[in-house]
Amino acid sequence: MRDEPADLDERHLLDALNDWGVRAVAITHVPLGFGDHHWSATDAVGRRWFLTLADLEHKTFLGQDPHAVLDRLEGAMDTATRLHDDAGLGFVVAPLRSLSGATVHTLGARYALSVFPHVEGVSGEFGQVLEPVRRDRVLDTLAALHRCRPPETARRLPIALEGAEHLAALARDPRRLGDHGPLSGAVTELLDEYGAALRARLTEFEDRAASVDLARAVTTHGEPHPGNLLWHEDRPLLVDWDTVGVAVPERDLWPVTDDPDALARYAEASGHVPDPDLLDLYRVRWDLRDVVEFVDLFGSEHRSTPDTEQAHRELAGVLARLADRETSAIRPGGHEHP
Repeated sequence: MRDEPADLDERHLLDALNDWGVRAVAITHVPLGFGDHHWSATDAVGRRWFLTLADLEHKTFLGQDPHAVLDRLEGAMDTATRLHDDAGLGFVVAPLRSLSGATVHTLGARYALSVFPHVEGVSGEFGQVLEPVRRDRVLDTLAALHRCRPPETARRLPIALEGAEHLAALARDPRRLGDHGPLSGAVTELLDEYGAALRARLTEFEDRAASVDLARAVTTHGEPHPGNLLWHEDRPLLVDWDTVGVAVPERDLWPVTDDPDALARYAEASGHVPDPDLLDLYRVRWDLRDVVEFVDLFGSEHRSTPDTEQAHRELAGVLARLADRETSAIRPGGHEHP
């Protein structure tokens, strides 16, 4: 997030770092991404750490209430650490365990902190098209992840969309969103304009998802787009593991490429031949998931900030894309979840 949380004192972050044995003398907010909050921490001798603070009230892909979100966030962070430490996957930028062995520390009822090593590298941007050499290295990395046996902490993920019933209800009656801030009215207008198309896409998605065979499910990252890649000496490292889970490989592949030659390379490395219909299904799911996240944001108390203004623009774009698409079209694109 670009905005710092208004209800959090940074001194609480400094205190929490003691659980990791970190005696930080300075923390700097990092305006990065669109979901979690981030800081860089430095101790007296110049050692650095990267802090990620999750808002448990606005992480609906992990659950509908803060308790469920925290439980699944802990499972995801533990899974990432096991993939790095136990399975030896060096491309996994995993959270560090605290002195008690935890990967997540709660700050009040709303926030949860994870601490990561500081890693030098260059990050990409969401929507960036990778040059073929780098794209192939990402596919090789995903093949290695998909060959890895899922840790026992990895959650088996359904294709069914969390929050679909609530979204369908809003598509039928946008006024149910309510008035919770300066952008609620504009969002209600968008839902009214695109409600019929949104209902159609939800129905189509549910029909297609019901027939998917999950027998070939593997360990997946969930969002391996360029914004979640950190390039270190031209080697891709994967960050942001709160979406990790057991699913079909296409969940990871659609943001990377739909080029048949590139996917053939992945198939040779992984032993799995990607299914174009599943690539498209997960592309649609991504857009619908974005809408769920956005209506959750604007259906709650919010202010007019650069983050919420951007979220409103992104919502308008994804609704227009859902309205324009044909059910069977395989289209590049997508955008980042808030």
